[in-house]
Amino acid sequence: MKAIRTAVVLLTVESATALAAIDRKSTVQRFNPHRISSSNSTPLQVGNGNFAFGADITGLQTFLPYNSLSTWCWHNSSLPTTPNQTEPSDFTGLDWWTHGRLVNYDQPNPAENDISNWLVENPQRVNLGRVGLYFGSSNVTEADVQSTEQTLDMYSGEISSSFLWCGESVQVTTVGDPSSSTIAVEVESTHFTNGTLGIFFDYPYMTGLNKFEAPFVGVWNATANHTTELVRQGSQQARIQHNEDATTYFTTVHWEDANAIISGPEPGTHQYLLKPQGSSKLAFSVSYHSHLSPDAAPFYSPDGEGTRISTDVLGIKAASTQYWCDFWKNGAFVDLTASDNTSATELQRRIIQSQYILAVNEAGFDPPQESGLTNNGWYGKFHAEQFLWHLGHWGRWGRWNLVGRSMPGVYERFLPTSIERAQLQGYSGARWGKESDPTGRSAPGEINSLLIWQQPHPMQFAEYEYRSFPTSATLAKWDNILLETAEFMASFAFWNDTTGVYDLGPPMYPMSENTDPNATINPTFELAYWKMGLTVAAEWQKRQGKVVPSSWLHVAENLAPLPVADDSYVIYEGIPNMWHNTTFDEDHPSMLGIYGWLPPQPDQFNLTLMQNTVQKVYDTWNLTYSYGWDLPLLAMNAARLGDVERAIEFLLDPTFQFDDAGYQVGGARVPTPYMPGATSLLWAVAMMAGGWDGSEGLHFPEDWVVEAEGFTPAL
Repeated sequence: MKAIRTAVVLLTVESATALAAIDRKSTVQRFNPHRISSSNSTPLQVGNGNFAFGADITGLQTFLPYNSLSTWCWHNSSLPTTPNQTEPSDFTGLDWWTHGRLVNYDQPNPAENDISNWLVENPQRVNLGRVGLYFGSSNVTEADVQSTEQTLDMYSGEISSSFLWCGESVQVTTVGDPSSSTIAVEVESTHFTNGTLGIFFDYPYMTGLNKFEAPFVGVWNATANHTTELVRQGSQQARIQHNEDATTYFTTVHWEDANAIISGPEPGTHQYLLKPQGSSKLAFSVSYHSHLSPDAAPFYSPDGEGTRISTDVLGIKAASTQYWCDFWKNGAFVDLTASDNTSATELQRRIIQSQYILAVNEAGFDPPQESGLTNNGWYGKFHAEQFLWHLGHWGRWGRWNLVGRSMPGVYERFLPTSIERAQLQGYSGARWGKESDPTGRSAPGEINSLLIWQQPHPMQFAEYEYRSFPTSATLAKWDNILLETAEFMASFAFWNDTTGVYDLGPPMYPMSENTDPNATINPTFELAYWKMGLTVAAEWQKRQGKVVPSSWLHVAENLAPLPVADDSYVIYEGIPNMWHNTTFDEDHPSMLGIYGWLPPQPDQFNLTLMQNTVQKVYDTWNLTYSYGWDLPLLAMNAARLGDVERAIEFLLDPTFQFDDAGYQVGGARVPTPYMPGATSLLWAVAMMAGGWDGSEGLHFPEDWVVEAEGFTPAL
């Protein structure tokens, strides 16, 4: 007998908040991470999306220098001194022939090697500092402590850690403040009373030497390259100033033991010590901020204005509990725990743990980088082609408040530089960059400058928001962004007099990034996405009673047909022997994205060709080389084709691993964690829980018992 499948699929965010039929708390806490030793690649974390603190087995950063990263603190290395390469404005890029004219692209110029490299490497996201237990003169390692236990309660955002040292217990609780870059810590041990235990604070130096810094960020032995100073010390509070070249920020430490004292730095280091005097308990908070006054600590706005820091440990703990309780109560939810099935249990674990990790790492006022706030990949910069993967899942799960922290604000902030980029290349509208810093400057690079699939992302963001909030306010919020985006997309498409259609490229890189840019023309995914984006932009104008520019419609209706070879869709038009060439049968299987992650575009899509393409991918693709969002992309395609069993297999594929705390394993190609793997998992689950237009409702295996609430159907 098949198990009963039930669902409560709600169509509005407001009603999703009001209904809580599922026992969410017990489902969440069932998957609380538990460790008995430190991971060598991932910490347990507390944070709020704009700040994250990573802890080893002690609940602090005692044995391993895990990171304290934020969305707001960045560092620039010194500019080069090479003649004519001393300022970013000295960079000129490279010209490429593009449809009969020279177009300038932000690419490293061999004649400007030093300033090109500087622009690639700068700025870097700053590791704000390290907080750990100090064992006096003893050189204690993790091997010297016993009975280590650690649990993260995802429903309160609290890490509870304990261990024995020299036969005596040490207990630590760690939480993050929901509204600032602050942690609150409680430590209890009799080692305090005899003076053998304390708390240390230390600081690394940031460089642009490494594209990836994982799992630890910063250089700890370059103490002469930066300075720290105890700039203020008063009753139960001290402030440390850290200077790294032109970057300055502050640490405010507040403690509740009136007899505790702070000292430092220790000679030849940037280490400060906090030690209680006679008490077995120490409660303290650590706040990082960019202003001398912590009252202006940055959180929600990139200009540095934010809410007042709370230094009260109990107050921060209460705020954390309330924040995470509200997080789990609101938005959509899917419960698979009634299924007597190990696959359902594992998928549920990934769903729950991913949501916590992403809320800590990827819910800030800036788009996140590929490894969130866990470590630094690509110097901590974020990739515009990943904006939708990183952030769109929040909307699919009814958490538009988290989307709203950065969207469409980031597009508005990046609009001037994107319009300038398009104009310098002879196009209209706004051309969104790829690997960006907080100002919107895109790092030089061949792929960075020639990738285009990030351009229609604003249309998908906007359309999903309008689906949840069909109001004039939503239309107005996204109107100018969509206007400038569509203007570029229409002007970028090249009218081919010979074929009578609009071409995309060359030069360009498709989603898979593994083709010759000068040969890449009319890629399947980008053509479908171009049509979808311009169609949405046109509908946006109609909803507001505005005239739709004729150029948008002409391009959308006359794009080159999706390229076909061997009765299947291929990466781009004219690709040589694609299905028998190992150059192309790995990396992102982009063709399948046009029927899964995207809805099929009318008058452009053929289901039989898609089914043929799917089978060729299954037969030939090197999925062991795939990573991150590839498997969820395949899962969404399988689900839309009606093969939900295969969709589940993709989400649990051996090459798509999540560690014991729920971090998606990056593998050899990218650092762990690789956050788009987790975000795309949630995209796929949302699609399977809410369905899509014309096929609403659950799409899970028939013998699973599934409850879902709060999901809207996908496009």
